[in-house]
Amino acid sequence: MELIENVVKSQNKLGEGPLWNVAEQALYWLDIHQNQVERYQPELGLHQTTTLDLAITVLGLREQEGFVFASNRGFGFWDGSSRSYDLVGNPEGGKPYHRFNDGSVDPVGRFWAGTMYEGPEVDEVPEGRLYRLDSDQRIKLMETGLTISNGIDWSPDHRTMYLTDTLRRVIYAYEYDSTSGEIANRRVLIQAKETDGYPDGLTVDSQGFVWSAFWGGWKLCRFDPQGRLESTLRMPVEYPTCMAFGGKDLNDLYITSAWTALSEEGRHAQPEEGDLFRIRLDISGLPAYRFKSDRTTEQGKRV
Repeated sequence: MELIENVVKSQNKLGEGPLWNVAEQALYWLDIHQNQVERYQPELGLHQTTTLDLAITVLGLREQEGFVFASNRGFGFWDGSSRSYDLVGNPEGGKPYHRFNDGSVDPVGRFWAGTMYEGPEVDEVPEGRLYRLDSDQRIKLMETGLTISNGIDWSPDHRTMYLTDTLRRVIYAYEYDSTSGEIANRRVLIQAKETDGYPDGLTVDSQGFVWSAFWGGWKLCRFDPQGRLESTLRMPVEYPTCMAFGGKDLNDLYITSAWTALSEEGRHAQPEEGDLFRIRLDISGLPAYRFKSDRTTEQGKRV
């Protein structure tokens, strides 16, 4: 059984969005509910936290320095060190209880991010949507009718896009055209059972297998490209949220977690919930793609 290490006792309320920066040999991730960006350099054992005045929900690397992001205030850019950022646009700005959730940069350098409802309890959850931010900062609606739009990634051959629809416990596969950035012919790749928990963050390894973290399920699952379960890694926490490959050889799997769903009694019983974990594997990941921006169009509002 793989050794699961607790590498940072970050105690994130809602840890999410791990992202490995190969150039820095550093992992970035987020505490969405506490407006924090976390950074960890494993070789130095250095952990740093930056607190902003908005909730960044997903980061993507840019070709130049810094990050593209999605947040509770829409898309934007952040330099990675200051507390200032540039807002680009918010296609759901008129929906007070909607925010962006997970996302990723695609193989060509476009940034995709989906939305979710986070408000008072309702009988029917309002739809989540999937958007794409292009290099010219145009925002395009790509998918509708989701519940919580969650983990997203692409196959190594760049022909398939995977997207998680959390409350339906589904991971979809789409035909993906890397030239146009269009998706088509959605199909259910994985339908989880109620006893599994909810599929949350997602990543694809170098062999083309799909990894999913199961919120409420105490586990990570690895599926082959046809959607068959290949292996299960049991976690010491109930709410793993997302994972990313890192390290020099990209075979260290980092996993974020959250305590936001726990009662005080539950937090006492699960003191590691919200920490950052690592599993060293004989399977490697792929380096994160970088957002390609047209500098002539960078006119976001500085905040």
